[in-house]
Amino acid sequence: MGLFGQNYENAGAGISKNAPKKKGFARFMEIFGRKFWKMFGLNLLYFMFFLPLIGAAVIFLMRAGGFIPSGTPSFMLMAGLFVIFAVLFGPATAGHTKVLRAYVLEKPVFMVHDFFKTFKSEFKYSCVLGIIDCIVASCIVAALYVYPLLIEQSGNKLFYVFFALALSVGIVVLMMNFYAFLMIIATNLKLKQILKNSLSLAIIALKKNLITLAVISVFVFAFAGVIIFADLGIAVIAMTLLPFLPASWLGLVICFNSYPIIQKYIINPYYEQRGEINPELIGDLEEAQDSEEVLFEDMGGKEKPVTAKKPAKAKEGGKNSKHKGKIIS
Repeated sequence: MGLFGQNYENAGAGISKNAPKKKGFARFMEIFGRKFWKMFGLNLLYFMFFLPLIGAAVIFLMRAGGFIPSGTPSFMLMAGLFVIFAVLFGPATAGHTKVLRAYVLEKPVFMVHDFFKTFKSEFKYSCVLGIIDCIVASCIVAALYVYPLLIEQSGNKLFYVFFALALSVGIVVLMMNFYAFLMIIATNLKLKQILKNSLSLAIIALKKNLITLAVISVFVFAFAGVIIFADLGIAVIAMTLLPFLPASWLGLVICFNSYPIIQKYIINPYYEQRGEINPELIGDLEEAQDSEEVLFEDMGGKEKPVTAKKPAKAKEGGKNSKHKGKIIS
């Protein structure tokens, strides 16, 4: 008897080789379920590169709380850790994105090997982009902190304009990042072209970008809300989950929504100009070309279910009786 009364000894109809792929949310959930446990390891690998930033944040909080003297040594250590993070952030994000892109395309990937291979091969552009991201993020965070204080102190409503501009720039830069690292690992474009294309795609695919941004915002605010407002025990549990999620989950959402846009506007036109077809869209070209010459047809999904026959009960001393030792004829 099988689990819950089902008999798993019976063969089903099989899975068709040419069965249509799921689309949209159904396909995302299929990929998410298939790579669920692997993304925990990928998130942990990516999280290791955020340790310098966490160290800098801890020193900043300890300085602000008076637990350590706010002198030059602690400031230099904090600044040094932040610089290390700024240098490593981009290449680590490129490696992280490389693995997630393979998941979305359903291509084989060796997580640790491909992560560090991309880390090294794409270090130049991704490092520059990561440093730019850190500088822009620091400026925007400072602006969002300072302008409300200036509005409260001076009462000048002009600062609302600067506040809105800072928030808008932050959103646009974030949407540009949906595409920039994907183009670094998937194309051979120059950094200037990557930034230009990222800005264009942030505007062209605005609807898709807003959906991605909404998913990220809901998840981040919910996660932050649990840490800040929930009971201490629940907050501690949420903090301990940070090394394992949610970066890879959110990264998968970004790759799933953004990479088809890159294919449509960047990669596919390149192949069309050469009179070729993007191999990512047609899978294995050799199998497609030889499909009319195959000798054996894949019958997955067409076979009739086979029910396993129960063995007949043997009489004592008969041919089918069981023996512990060797049968001597």
